[in-house]
Amino acid sequence: VQLQASGGGLVQAGGSLRLSCAASGRTFSSSDMGWFRQAPGKEREFVATITRSGGGTYYADSVMGRFTISRDNAKNTVSLQMNSLKPEDTAVYYCAATTRGNLRNSNSYNIWGQGTQVTVSS
Repeated sequence: VQLQASGGGLVQAGGSLRLSCAASGRTFSSSDMGWFRQAPGKEREFVATITRSGGGTYYADSVMGRFTISRDNAKNTVSLQMNSLKPEDTAVYYCAATTRGNLRNSNSYNIWGQGTQVTVSS
């Protein structure tokens, strides 16, 4: 699997963005997918994850109720709908794939996209 993230940009606080991650390869539907983010000077942190079937979704407390992760296995895509954005959501967002391990732990993911910048102005 190879991953290509897109959809980042500059938005005002309270606004919305939708990130997309396109996957190539035939193993997408057998991979659990996650979104992580890294702000300047900070460690990469977990944002959201979705199981391979799409039946399970998990979120960081900081984004619960504002972000929604989804996937379309027919189109090999995973998306992150981000609403009510806050300046503290500013970061580079990465999509990642894994077939095992703790889905909230970035060390479990062995395939990463290139990242897309999200900037939220106050």
